[in-house]
Amino acid sequence: MSTARAARPEVHEAPAQWHRVLTLLADVSLFIGTRTVWTQAATHKLVLAGIISVCYASILVTGVLTLTVRRARSLARLDVIVLVTAIALTLCTWALNHAGGDEAVLTTQAAKELMGGHQVYDHPWPWLFHIKGVALTATTTGGYDFTYGYPPLTPLLTAPFLWLGHNGAPATAAATVVLIVGTVVLWRLLPAPWRSAATMVCLGFSFLPMYARQGYPAIVGLVLLVPVVVRWSRFGAGGRLGAAGIARAACLGAACAAQQLPWFVTPFLLAGIYAVRRGELGGREAVRVVLRIAGIAVLTWLLINTYFIVTEPGPWLEGIALPLTQGAVLHGQGLVGISLYFTHGSDRLDWYGHASMLLAAALLALFVLFVRRLGPAATVLPWCAFYLATRSQDGYYLMMTPLWLAAAITVPLSDFSQAWQPRPQWLTGRRRRPALAAAVALLVLPALVSATLAVTGKPPLRMDITARHGSARSLSTLTLRVTNTGSAALTPHYMLTTGQGMDKYWSLAHGPATIPAHSTATVVLRAPKGGFPLPAKKSTHFRLRAFTATPQTLSTIDVNQADLGIKG
Repeated sequence: MSTARAARPEVHEAPAQWHRVLTLLADVSLFIGTRTVWTQAATHKLVLAGIISVCYASILVTGVLTLTVRRARSLARLDVIVLVTAIALTLCTWALNHAGGDEAVLTTQAAKELMGGHQVYDHPWPWLFHIKGVALTATTTGGYDFTYGYPPLTPLLTAPFLWLGHNGAPATAAATVVLIVGTVVLWRLLPAPWRSAATMVCLGFSFLPMYARQGYPAIVGLVLLVPVVVRWSRFGAGGRLGAAGIARAACLGAACAAQQLPWFVTPFLLAGIYAVRRGELGGREAVRVVLRIAGIAVLTWLLINTYFIVTEPGPWLEGIALPLTQGAVLHGQGLVGISLYFTHGSDRLDWYGHASMLLAAALLALFVLFVRRLGPAATVLPWCAFYLATRSQDGYYLMMTPLWLAAAITVPLSDFSQAWQPRPQWLTGRRRRPALAAAVALLVLPALVSATLAVTGKPPLRMDITARHGSARSLSTLTLRVTNTGSAALTPHYMLTTGQGMDKYWSLAHGPATIPAHSTATVVLRAPKGGFPLPAKKSTHFRLRAFTATPQTLSTIDVNQADLGIKG
């Protein structure tokens, strides 16, 4: 009876103002992209247009009620309405746009091959990239990657959706369903007043549903990491895992079997758990806790991969390591933009990769060294290394942002107040602060030096267009005079681009494939598919790029429209 009476004031308690604001922001976030989807539906999918119109009404009514309800419980019910509305909009958007991109068609094809008992890895499927809207991943060897390069869990989850049809629809359906499930799980695991933040970050901002509609396997990895990251600093508290802890450890292994990005955050989580548990239980017991978590994760990972390890061990190993070894051309919003757009290239592109790996190692060491301060940032720090990588696209950061939210809400800095931090003798005493500053500098310096080497590299090839053939609307061939200013022979592969991204390679019609050091050659290039269409816009910016694989280099020239026969 006393318990019921004690609970009654909470039923009538007024909600905190910040809770109102958070619910309102989540509600407002549902407007993002909704008009575009409604316009698309109104032309040929009237049922979906009607559902979206109902969602508009839900957003408006919820906005009014969010600002006027008097009880915390009523506001919590509105959080449910915001979540349901977001799910409805996500499903409507998928129903209109579910073909997916390269990730989706590759995952769907991998699921088909798996169900047919065929080889999945190291098996090129070039015909998939003839589908409109499916992008190619160009490599510095002058070719393209047509194979599946992710761990096998996502194709396994896609297999039940193969009945949906061809192209990438099965993979996009699987990723979208997984994302919705993950959103609900995160929503449920967060404290009640914070739950609408999960709706906003996972579904409201629209970028995660967009990646799901593209069929990205990273979405599956993200969702499996959600229960791991929520309150991760209390993982193994008291030296016990329990059923929930075992399930979380299994989710960690499954996430690593879905995509490679979880590989990078796992060492930070395990190191953080060890530090907190050692501060609580001592070193030996902390090691036991971490070994149990890691053992369950590894066992789960092995169970998911067992079939492929047995049936195609070599191709499987090459496949899951492919993103690290494929030699894809530069792409992204990170430091590589300097070589891509400002300095016309570099003869030291390999150093971007070195810088990224060195920074990842340095950040892990700094995390261990200063875990009492950096502990809550364990889910953010790993992605900083990708800013220096050759493939530094913002998706690596965006797709893991729900983990940032989960840590911010459920992993307070106070959880690390007693965490163990290694302090050798030379890092203690009166000169502790200068010694710690020197340690930080020494850890970060190799990555900074590597990044500096990459950025300051010079393009090894000088290129001049001496002739062109084609019509006023397209190019068929280009004749170049190419000078290798470097000290090593280079085998360049050429492409003409009109935007921030890459295009297809031009084939070599005449001239040497390899240009010796300190020499000049004339080459004739043939446009892909026999013709390169010239854009109608006079403001189009053309760039001629030449990539080499050994060593990895990039040389770029800005091309005047007059050199391509375009009259101003």
